[in-house]
Amino acid sequence: MNKQLTAARAQHKVSEKIKYRLVFLFSLILIGMGLLLDPPLIILKGLWAISISSSVLITDYIQIAGLGAAFVNSGLLTLLSVLLAKLNKVRMSGPLIAALYTMSGFSFFGKTLLNSLPITLGVFLFARLQKKPFSSYIIVNLFGTALAPAVSVVAFGFGLPPFVGMLVGTLVGVVIGFVLPPLASHFLSFHQGFSLYNVGFTAGIIGMVFTAIMRLFNYDISNVNHVSSGNNLLLASFLYASFIGLLVIGWALNERSVKGYSRILKSSGKLVTDFIALEGYGLTLINMGIMGIAATSYVLLIGGQLSGAVLGGIYTVVGFSAYGVHLRNSIPIVLGVYLTSFLTGGDPNSASVLLTTLFGTTLAPIAGYYGPVAGLLAGGLHMALVSNVGFLHGGINLYNNGFSGGFIAAFLVPILDSLVKIREGNKPEIRG
Repeated sequence: MNKQLTAARAQHKVSEKIKYRLVFLFSLILIGMGLLLDPPLIILKGLWAISISSSVLITDYIQIAGLGAAFVNSGLLTLLSVLLAKLNKVRMSGPLIAALYTMSGFSFFGKTLLNSLPITLGVFLFARLQKKPFSSYIIVNLFGTALAPAVSVVAFGFGLPPFVGMLVGTLVGVVIGFVLPPLASHFLSFHQGFSLYNVGFTAGIIGMVFTAIMRLFNYDISNVNHVSSGNNLLLASFLYASFIGLLVIGWALNERSVKGYSRILKSSGKLVTDFIALEGYGLTLINMGIMGIAATSYVLLIGGQLSGAVLGGIYTVVGFSAYGVHLRNSIPIVLGVYLTSFLTGGDPNSASVLLTTLFGTTLAPIAGYYGPVAGLLAGGLHMALVSNVGFLHGGINLYNNGFSGGFIAAFLVPILDSLVKIREGNKPEIRG
């Protein structure tokens, strides 16, 4: 009871206005960084190149358009997403922070204003037909832009006349947005909340159906591999400064202390674990800063490159550090992916394995709930599966790891539950 009162007091000390201002500031910093890196004309040309790209996995916008355009694209989409939430009076919660930072990250490799808006329109239409406020679906909408490449592929990748391509691509996005909310709600039970990227799994199912239909009509969708390199010093400096800033702000908002942080580390992280609601905004920012520093350091320590795609992974980890992820439940997953890659002759510092490592933290609740050994196993299985499910959706689902993570959680959790019951001396319940 006392813990709940302490968390509630910490929560109420930070107003919604301050919470929103901090996220607004983050989006403006991204835009400002882009404007510092390249002249406006170069940025405009880069934004156009980004907009007409297929955007399927992996289309690193730093590689195809330059640092300036990639940062401005990320900042603009983040800013518009924050404004959308603010105008609809959505409370700044852990899920919203996760959605906003995920939007920021994937705007470095897959999301643009052009391919995201149709999905938003589809979600809006669904809300209207359901006679519910759009605010109820904004978080699903932000995550649902995982399928934004479907719009780009149809509009620019099939050789259709420009107007026809844009029209059909927009219609595809609207349909995707319309079916997202009911499916996302339904599929949560599939993995029982043990995969944090629930909409990623939903997007994978929708993407699989969409890609199958396209292939039926001989429109093939295949992954690409445009990945940048050589920017580690600049990007690491920016990331470390940003995450240290989160730590300092969190420390200040938490009465200039880290008191209470151990409670976050004790959480399993299983959906729905909103650290802002449970432990307050200050401690949540501290956790986000720590996880950002840890994720960036991991990439650098193993000799990886901070590409646009890897930035997307880091920002997603940071976002979900408000919504289930922390050091204690993520380290076993990271080690599981790393060891599996190393033992099977893979390259742990390659872009694909780095993305699997970072996004594999979608399975952090398994480690948090069942223990580190289960986390190691989940990470290893995720490494095995993630490279095989991309073909199903052709790379149009940006949350490929969320798709894989849903299957891993659905596979492992019943087995782990049975083992727990056996260890406790009870016979496992057989359902059939």
